[in-house]
Amino acid sequence: MAKALPLKGIRVVNFGWVWAGPVTGQTLAFLGAEVLKVESQARVDMTRNLPPYAEGEPGFNRSLSNHACWAGNGSVSLNLKEPEGRQLALDLIATADVVIENFGPGVMENMGFGYAELCKVKKDVVLCSMPGAGLYGPMKNVRTYGLSLTSITGLDSLVGYKGGTPVPVENAYSDPFVGIFSAFAILAALNHRDNSGQGQHVDFSQQEAIMQMIGPDYMDYELNGRVAGPKGNEHPVAAAAPHGVFPCAGDDRWISIAVPSETEWQSLQVAMGKPCWADAPEFSTLVQRVENIDALHRRLAEWTAASDDFQLAEELQAHGVAAAPVLNIADLLDNPHYRERGTYVEVTHPLGFSETIYGAYVKTSRTEADVKPGPWLGQDNERVFKDILGMDAERYASLVDAKVIY
Repeated sequence: MAKALPLKGIRVVNFGWVWAGPVTGQTLAFLGAEVLKVESQARVDMTRNLPPYAEGEPGFNRSLSNHACWAGNGSVSLNLKEPEGRQLALDLIATADVVIENFGPGVMENMGFGYAELCKVKKDVVLCSMPGAGLYGPMKNVRTYGLSLTSITGLDSLVGYKGGTPVPVENAYSDPFVGIFSAFAILAALNHRDNSGQGQHVDFSQQEAIMQMIGPDYMDYELNGRVAGPKGNEHPVAAAAPHGVFPCAGDDRWISIAVPSETEWQSLQVAMGKPCWADAPEFSTLVQRVENIDALHRRLAEWTAASDDFQLAEELQAHGVAAAPVLNIADLLDNPHYRERGTYVEVTHPLGFSETIYGAYVKTSRTEADVKPGPWLGQDNERVFKDILGMDAERYASLVDAKVIY
């Protein structure tokens, strides 16, 4: 008999929008929670209008990107501009364990969903708020998307060509990072509730979560007074050389190589056939290699240029050198390792079309996640309002006609 997933029986009402909040819900759903995303046609989430669309047909229920980002979330469509819509949201929260939101500070309170109000309907509820810079402090009202969020963490100041100006992080990669991170903050709050009977309001600052990614540079500044800047692909605190990506045979094929120790440097020399240039005094120690890293990288690039990236990476790994082909998107989808682990899975959406989405990135030996694509808008309406909240068919139909359930 299959064992129940660890969060089976936990209900999550997810007001999170765009990417971060839905990924929080996705992570909890992979662990067995029932996650109900609250949304509405009155304000369709921007990710529902991101191409590509299923079978090339546009529509806010057909965004393949949205279905991957929101996998595991259900959907309840409530027009929160209407008083009845807000009351139904509170009725649903009264049956739930967790509420998620990633609005700016004050938005939940303005809608009547502040923590104090939620406790009136469910005294031990866990509310996880995920504002850009936290619920208090001088920056609490800062407006952020992925790009501006990485800017106020210091991360963007470190990305770019060596000696050049910053090249900000291309996409909102901070969103899924904080989504997964906040899910585990919620697990800690649920554990506390189980032990104490008390819920709590989790103030999860996306900025503070992302700042963990540049910890070494904080330490370098604190200890050495150095302000880090763009260094290309070099190690952020000069702890490895060579450290970068190098050209390989073929069209835009590359290999990454990182050598932090003398043992690994010796292993790389063996793999290269002990070329004479590698014995030069300027490469004799890590300090010397860091000081002469441009010359070192030029030499290494000349050696890698004629090799197949996958084959060369395998050979270097066999010698104990950290090396890997720089995979493109097609490489990821066809990679036998990712296929075996279910990193990407093919699913059939409830609306009938096939799509490829992320598999469960939380894997446990005891249970297997049930991976479902992101929902069509209002997918769970009838079950939630009729079965969970006990609404009769006549009232349900009237609220649909009035665009309260919308």
